[in-house]
Amino acid sequence: MKTHGRLPWLAPDELDAGARALYDRIAGGPRAQGPQAFSLTDEAGRLHGPFNAMLVSPDVGSALQELGSAIRYKSGLTPRAREIAILELSVLRRSVFEWYAHERVGKQAGLSDAEITALRDGGPAPTFDATESLVRELVRTLARERDLDESAFAAAVSALGERVLMDLIALVGYYDLLALSLRVWRTPLPAGAEAPFT
Repeated sequence: MKTHGRLPWLAPDELDAGARALYDRIAGGPRAQGPQAFSLTDEAGRLHGPFNAMLVSPDVGSALQELGSAIRYKSGLTPRAREIAILELSVLRRSVFEWYAHERVGKQAGLSDAEITALRDGGPAPTFDATESLVRELVRTLARERDLDESAFAAAVSALGERVLMDLIALVGYYDLLALSLRVWRTPLPAGAEAPFT
């Protein structure tokens, strides 16, 4: 049996009914529509990244993929701000697959090579607008402190509004969970991909 890190890596026709239904929602959902920044599957249809682990527990995996889809496609964050947040969190958690995937999505959302390098290296990004810079700082604070003090909360609500702040909190929680899952299951990068950091 082929493995993917610590998990079996099953082709679609090897999945049981529950896992296959979830597979079809992932592989046929919005992530698979339009131009893709990276392939969701290998040549045999096996899922890359965090999606393979979701198949282990289809009920929980289904809820997770729905949450991820809502964060990615229904959030009030701009595409650039969303990708800044995801990339910032991937660096903080040293999550190489999240970086691998979202470096590509970030470029599609309009992030420049210089901006992506600044995120990867933790350097300044003077071309970020005020909201994008605030989102980056809020992600750092949420990831490290697991809270916002009164000053940070007031700045966030003033700049983003309550709805977008909620979307950002959900994003941090979701991608934090994915980073943990990717680490525990030792999920590898696709063949030929290079890790941006260790």
